[in-house]
Amino acid sequence: MNWGNGIVLVFVVFVAIMATMVTICMKQDDLHLVTENYYEEEIKYQEHIDKVSNSLESSKEAMSFDAQAKMLDLNLPVGAKGELHLFRPSDARMDKKIDVNIKDTEVNTVDLNSLSPGYWRVKLSWERDGVGFFEEKKIDL
Repeated sequence: MNWGNGIVLVFVVFVAIMATMVTICMKQDDLHLVTENYYEEEIKYQEHIDKVSNSLESSKEAMSFDAQAKMLDLNLPVGAKGELHLFRPSDARMDKKIDVNIKDTEVNTVDLNSLSPGYWRVKLSWERDGVGFFEEKKIDL
């Protein structure tokens, strides 16, 4: 066999492998998107980005964590409403959601002693005067 035949044989084998791979990919009918409503989810994500941006523009942090007392202080103004999500990445059964409605500046603490020790993500989403805010803090109990 000479060089010319070898090169042609390599090209033919390559084309056959590519055609086989394309055929296998086209026969798959169980292709799933991450979500059915992709564009609606994208708009929601843009709203989330806007909330994070609003939080970064504010002058103070919305949450502060005291590791010794295992208390979470919410530094929100009176009239703020939202949700506090205590997220445990290792076990979704431990997740908790707490509604936040700031009516008084004195009572803005959340006791975290009932949570099991470990790594937690605390996500605070709130709204004030029609403007949404979001802040996330990673804590270790």
